[in-house]
Amino acid sequence: MNLMVNRVFIFLVVILGVQFSTRAQDDLMKMLEEQEEEVTNLTIATFKTTRLVSGHSIETNAEGVLQFLIGHRFGRLNSGWRDLYGIDNATIRLGFEYGITDNINIGVGRSSFEKTYDATFKWRLLRQKSGAKNFPFTATWVSSSYLNTMEWPNPERENYFSSRMNFHHALLLARKFGNAVSVQLMPTLVHRNIVQTKEDENTIYSMGVGSSIRLTGSLRANFEYYFIPEDQIFSTIGGEKVRNSFSVGVDLETGGHVFQIFLTNSRGMAEKFLVGETTGNWLDGDIHFGFNVSRVFTLKKPEELK
Repeated sequence: MNLMVNRVFIFLVVILGVQFSTRAQDDLMKMLEEQEEEVTNLTIATFKTTRLVSGHSIETNAEGVLQFLIGHRFGRLNSGWRDLYGIDNATIRLGFEYGITDNINIGVGRSSFEKTYDATFKWRLLRQKSGAKNFPFTATWVSSSYLNTMEWPNPERENYFSSRMNFHHALLLARKFGNAVSVQLMPTLVHRNIVQTKEDENTIYSMGVGSSIRLTGSLRANFEYYFIPEDQIFSTIGGEKVRNSFSVGVDLETGGHVFQIFLTNSRGMAEKFLVGETTGNWLDGDIHFGFNVSRVFTLKKPEELK
């Protein structure tokens, strides 16, 4: 009798254990499914680097990452064979940008063109994402100040240090469509403390637009255009009319380096030069061949970022 009772008891325990195990597995699967549904995916690599061509992209360096940038612009292709089609008239910019956080960067640079020093603050405000939480685009604010260190054209008159200063502010709005195309809008403001004539505006407004198209895993085609509405600039630069900046080129990623090769009608390598100081006419062959090289260095180890 006792043997029969024990067998019935064991049988009931097994049945209850199987039911409990099945229910626990179902609850666990349900929890995992809910967790999967709640995942938010942040969009990455909207552009290959922090520059679209000459102007900034929405990308920022990660916390603890230092980026070294080299920008190079040759003279105009139509300068003729004596100047080796612009090779003899090169300008260069060297710059460093550092990630204070993943979304906040600071940077400094120096251009041989107009012997200009620059300092930049960059803040990624919003991030494109999908999944549990969706947001359609990335927004980054960038502000720069520029110091022109060339000799005064008229040293005998009273010249002010503030006249050497220029400033630039832009709100960059970008969206990545799938894995192939990224588009960026760049409402831009450039303020010049001193202008050539009274008719010229000290503050220039411009609308920039750019895009990056993925050709292969490591190769992209880029373009960048800054439109300046009329009635802001009336003077000329070296006798040439100020024009809209347009650049087209490709990005090539090789390990920690990104090479950008392009053609542009702008000689300068920052927004201050792109908006308000571009004089090249594409139809006349006033085109500069140029390239950018960027290299990143991780200065903080992952355990130091915790």
